[in-house]
Amino acid sequence: MKRLIIILLISANISYSQTLNDLSFGTDSTFDVISWNIEWFPNSNLTADYVETILTQLNADVYALQEIDDTTLFKQVISNLPQYECYFKSSYYGGLTYVYNVNTVQVNSKYEIYSSQPFWNAFPRKPQVLDINFNGDNYIIINNHFKCCGDGYLDINDSGDEENRRMQAVSLLKDYIDNNFNSKKVILLGDLNDIYTDQTSNNVFQALIDDNINYLLTDLEIAQSNNLNWSYPTWPSHLDHIIITNEIFNDFQNYNSLIQVIKVDSFMNSWNNYEQNVTDHRPVGLKLNFSNLTPIIENNNNFKKKSKIDIMGRNIKNLNSSGLIFNIDESGDVEKYIYY
Repeated sequence: MKRLIIILLISANISYSQTLNDLSFGTDSTFDVISWNIEWFPNSNLTADYVETILTQLNADVYALQEIDDTTLFKQVISNLPQYECYFKSSYYGGLTYVYNVNTVQVNSKYEIYSSQPFWNAFPRKPQVLDINFNGDNYIIINNHFKCCGDGYLDINDSGDEENRRMQAVSLLKDYIDNNFNSKKVILLGDLNDIYTDQTSNNVFQALIDDNINYLLTDLEIAQSNNLNWSYPTWPSHLDHIIITNEIFNDFQNYNSLIQVIKVDSFMNSWNNYEQNVTDHRPVGLKLNFSNLTPIIENNNNFKKKSKIDIMGRNIKNLNSSGLIFNIDESGDVEKYIYY
């Protein structure tokens, strides 16, 4: 028992000694996309330097950002990163922003949708589309920041109800993707300001959940796991999401592909330091690996399973299922397996 206690203490000291120089996510062999709300950038006079370091260390191919207030300062940050460029639709107010690696990403077009007055109720911020090529494949990325707040109850008869407005946004984006990008690889992401786990009658994402042949909520198992792993710890809730269309399902099933809430605060000594000087949201990262599927056979006797979930978020009752399976333990940690 004494030996176990000593090991735990050493592990704790190691975790707290991590700095932003130890932070990482993207690799040269994967397509890495990150959604991140940077809470009305900048939060303090330290924010710009922190954000520059974090973007560098995470090394994503594409960042979809929300709440960029000072566009001039943000452009200065990106000018210090020669491999990246940024895009704002408006020069005087950013809000939604893309940052992309010019060495790995070819930008075909960038534009807003649902920009006219009839759609302002559903979209306080106009959805931003980035059409890119990566490694010879075409991707459509749609970034948005839905209306916040509400009471958790969806009033379908009140168009001003916050949950209703988010449901409208989901419905309109689904319609746009279905009608314009029916066979494209689409990634829908952003601070969508609601949770996946509401009951059906109150779930603003129900249209996407029901159409699980065409859409996958990649971070569903995170939303169903321990709240320590969620993107918005202050509430706590999981509000920042990445959703993909079925053209990307096979890539996401590859063993080295993953979805992750990136706990940058763990590399900054405390949540308070991160929240006060950077943001109150954690980044959510999607990593797509393009290698062939490889069967994984692994037994971890220390892994206390809380639930077993398939790629559609459905609970698995037995081991007769095949395909990609997520094992979620009591602490919220996730292991990914491919069964045949």
